[in-house]
Amino acid sequence: MTAVVAKRRTGDRGIWAQMLRSPAVRLVVKRLLLAIPIMLGVTILTFWVINLIPGNPAQALLGPEATPDQIRAMEIQMGLDRPAHERYLEWLGGAVQGDLGTSLINRQPVATQIVDRLAVTGELVTLTLVGALACAVPLALVAARRPGGPFDRLVTVVNVTGLSMANYVLALLLVLVFSVTLGVLPAIGFVPLTESVGRNLSSMVLPSVALGFPLMCVYTRFLRADLVDQMQGQDYVVTARAKGVNPWQVLVRHALRNSSYGLIALVGLNMGTLIGVTVIIEQIFALPGTGQLLLSAINSRDVVLIQGVVVFFAVVTVLGNLAADLLQTVLDPRIRYGDR
Repeated sequence: MTAVVAKRRTGDRGIWAQMLRSPAVRLVVKRLLLAIPIMLGVTILTFWVINLIPGNPAQALLGPEATPDQIRAMEIQMGLDRPAHERYLEWLGGAVQGDLGTSLINRQPVATQIVDRLAVTGELVTLTLVGALACAVPLALVAARRPGGPFDRLVTVVNVTGLSMANYVLALLLVLVFSVTLGVLPAIGFVPLTESVGRNLSSMVLPSVALGFPLMCVYTRFLRADLVDQMQGQDYVVTARAKGVNPWQVLVRHALRNSSYGLIALVGLNMGTLIGVTVIIEQIFALPGTGQLLLSAINSRDVVLIQGVVVFFAVVTVLGNLAADLLQTVLDPRIRYGDR
């Protein structure tokens, strides 16, 4: 019996040792360890900046007609009379255990409020990424097929236009054209998927286009440039052409596969920017997502709620970059992050 137990323990240790030697596992562990000081720095910076903003949560809660005694009593009740570092350390201790605290204004758990708003932001980000990539890849392929041709020049003009236009300006133009002038899409509001799939998608079209069009231009420009470089200077392209392979097959089957690694990395790097822009877009289109929750928390100086939402955004950004790196290791076995 003892020999069987010892053998099982030895086998378990062997499995763990084999997992730790895996490049993917070592990448995950390395990135998660690096994320700890990043997350800590984000929370400290956020707490410090919020405390520098003029205003008082107790004043915002009681209203402009509240007396100084009432404001003072409310500050004591909310715990705002204590030093800032004590309040931060108390919040940090709860956050480590999974408790993001309770809102100073509505007295509801921060984690619950984020979860309630997560579906809207998650759907918006998903539709934006899927739409941007679905448009960018074929546009880049056709443009790279004949560099300098009419279609390539048209794509270049579109890319420059998209990169030169701010998301909020594009959002207002979309509302003006498709909501005010044509009246085919709603300007504001959100309809849940459970209520109506069609109305849900129609309410998300304009926000996702306002977010995704500049992003599509970034992806198209990057992928087109990399495809042209692959087609003009790589030995495998010359070999495939010498064998008589169809140019489109060379472009799609060979060049696109190698160029997709850089595109995946770019998507991961843009995750933080995408999450940040949702704050503005959700406010413009009155979407009840986490971005709108963050803005309302800033307006009321709800420090605890701001901390929770910012930490959530930081976690999503870190996980997005990690997912992009892991996908690269799966698609390209030559990448060995664990050996770096």
